[in-house]
Amino acid sequence: MKRIKLLNIPLLILSLIGFSYSSSQSHTETDKYLKNLYGKVVPQIIWYTGTEQDSLKPFTKNGRLKTSNSEWSCLLVTQPSNEPDAVDFTATFKLTSGSEKSAAVAISFDFDQWSTENYVLVPAIVYNGNRYRSIGNGYSPDYPKDMYYNPDVPLTISNNPRLALNPGELSKIDLQTTNAATPSACFYSPSLKKGFILLTEQDTRLGNSGITIQESHDRTKASIEITAPAVRKMATGFGDFHPSGDQAANWTTGDELTLRFRLYAFDASSIPDLLIKFIEVRKSLSGPNNLRNLVPMSKHLDLATDICSNNWITVPAGSYYTPENGPHFQLGWVSGMMNTYPMLALNDAKERQRVSLELDFVVNKLQGRSGYFYGGITAEGKIRPEKMHPDFPMEQAMVRKNCDVLLWMVKHFMLFKEQGHGNQIKPEWEKSAQQLAEAFVATWKKNGQFGQYIVPENGEIAVFNSTAGAIAPAGLALASVYFGENEYLKAASEAADYYYHRDVVQQGLTGGHCGDISQDADSESCFGFLESLMAMYNVTGDKQWLEKAKVQAALCSTWAISYDIKFPPESQIGKLKSNMSGAIWASIQNKHAAPGICTASGDYLFKLYRATGDRLYADLIRDIQHAHTEAVDMPNHRTTNYGFGTSMERIQPSDAEGKGSIGNYIHTRNSWTETNGMLMDLELPGIYLQTDNDEMYIFDHVEAKVLKRSGDKIILSVTNKTPYDAKVSVFAESSIDTKKPISYTAFVKWPKVDVRSRESKTVTVLRNGQIIPN
Repeated sequence: MKRIKLLNIPLLILSLIGFSYSSSQSHTETDKYLKNLYGKVVPQIIWYTGTEQDSLKPFTKNGRLKTSNSEWSCLLVTQPSNEPDAVDFTATFKLTSGSEKSAAVAISFDFDQWSTENYVLVPAIVYNGNRYRSIGNGYSPDYPKDMYYNPDVPLTISNNPRLALNPGELSKIDLQTTNAATPSACFYSPSLKKGFILLTEQDTRLGNSGITIQESHDRTKASIEITAPAVRKMATGFGDFHPSGDQAANWTTGDELTLRFRLYAFDASSIPDLLIKFIEVRKSLSGPNNLRNLVPMSKHLDLATDICSNNWITVPAGSYYTPENGPHFQLGWVSGMMNTYPMLALNDAKERQRVSLELDFVVNKLQGRSGYFYGGITAEGKIRPEKMHPDFPMEQAMVRKNCDVLLWMVKHFMLFKEQGHGNQIKPEWEKSAQQLAEAFVATWKKNGQFGQYIVPENGEIAVFNSTAGAIAPAGLALASVYFGENEYLKAASEAADYYYHRDVVQQGLTGGHCGDISQDADSESCFGFLESLMAMYNVTGDKQWLEKAKVQAALCSTWAISYDIKFPPESQIGKLKSNMSGAIWASIQNKHAAPGICTASGDYLFKLYRATGDRLYADLIRDIQHAHTEAVDMPNHRTTNYGFGTSMERIQPSDAEGKGSIGNYIHTRNSWTETNGMLMDLELPGIYLQTDNDEMYIFDHVEAKVLKRSGDKIILSVTNKTPYDAKVSVFAESSIDTKKPISYTAFVKWPKVDVRSRESKTVTVLRNGQIIPN
């Protein structure tokens, strides 16, 4: 039987319930499972010359394949899963005789009745098929002239893996499993009202597996192919591609390999239905993570605030905590005027004075005539414009940075007052915040969006589209309460609803939030928009925002590593045996994960858990916090080698920066990763406890258990097995209390339990949340 050339690959189907592929009955059962998706599965062998696919040959229905050099068997077994709407599927390939060179085994899930309207998702790297206009061939490409002052500019991404936008083009995406936050491929079909989620494993004995998605020339058929090993012609980089260096395998008699899957085919009426299903099942195949308690949150806070304090500088431009490793200043985004918040939370007179000086500097040196702020300034006092084009000389700034400024200015004011220092809030700070809020309102009224880049001098949108305004509703909502301005809340509500429907519901993504990408889908806008939705709930108490937040949190989960990735054993992360579930991927352009959210604590996930009782949201932020700690440089746990308490933004599972970068840190530090760590240390409770039921959740690096509940008292045991002393914050309340949103500064009043290293301590928690040492 001749090998079939790759052109016009036949599309076949699946669904085996408890039988092997060699049974004719198994085909009947196979057809039943994916019948409503017009889907089939075909096992096959693919041969390569280098990384060029040469030919392929599918197995016969009885699970046999014969070539001039070899004979193969393939046993397919499908059985019901313990998960609703799911089946577990395995494919065991075996070379029964002969040998083969440069070959890979593959399972292809092929679908008829396909449409380019289908929403295609590969977590952290493909959103809506990445079927958008693409520009450049490298990191942070310049924008073409037609993207400026153009309200109709289409969403534009960097040169990333994508399905074709135009008819007649090759429509194919080639990835490794470690390009994704979860080894998975998913789609939602609007015409069929169905969703599909494929979960697989990272690797086999041959290394990482491959994920290929390809559409037929006429776009009426598509396939999702999982190969072992991954053999890509080109590997994706940061907005470009490079030769992968992948190698197919050589096979000899007796060689055997099994691919494992969990498949979900289910009714779905929208993209949010697919996202909700994803957050529920993303860990179902890989199983629970093996989180490690390494460094108590209080210990990290001590180290990181010391680092920040030591990075206080006075230069000709002004005085501030440096948000970068050099003397220049960036506002928002990567921690400028955000790292001030944990310093203010110390309630230390010296640091409070410094925070005040930085607020003076920001207000006096960076605010434009329109009320919007410029995004940065050199140490010498020269404005740092952003995403400029030679034909448009007016200095521009990131909308996202302005969103950060409004939110964090109001949060600073709230914290000053909570600490009893409201009299130190200067009128000019409040006036500045109001001017910014009013600029956002004016932009919203004029344009019905906030755009991506703004001109602070006149308030005009320089670059439209994107979700760069993701955090604006949060800032406006908080400002509406602080200043008593209903107009701010009205704009916040309208904008939050607009971005939710335009970007999340209709496109299944948010993007354009980072200063070094195009309008690519990114995690920062995703988490930032969840901040806004929870702020709307906090301010209004309207549960519609909770329902939207559930969908947004599900979208956020697609950016978080969901399992314990296997890193090369010789890499830094491999040697440390770090478990990086919870690391957050940056964007579809910047293909790396990082410790924490840029730049926030993610306490809105805790608030969503508290409001809904759904522990999935607590699990997500706990994973994020623990992955962050794995990346912190500590004695006997060296990461950055830049100093204890430091961290940096690379957790690299993929070969986007070359195979040598996988699992290795860069010898530097990033203020934003240290800042989001400090914010988590503050804004997440170490232990959350409900006093009138059995609900308890531990976020800190300790263990805890309820020993006894008696009347108005709870006896709680806290054990600290780390090598560092801990001060564990405890937030205790009744289930009735959860019906009301908590204050943004609630953490100030959480009592703390001092637990020495290697010590257990028993305390009494009263119904009012207070703690009495035993």
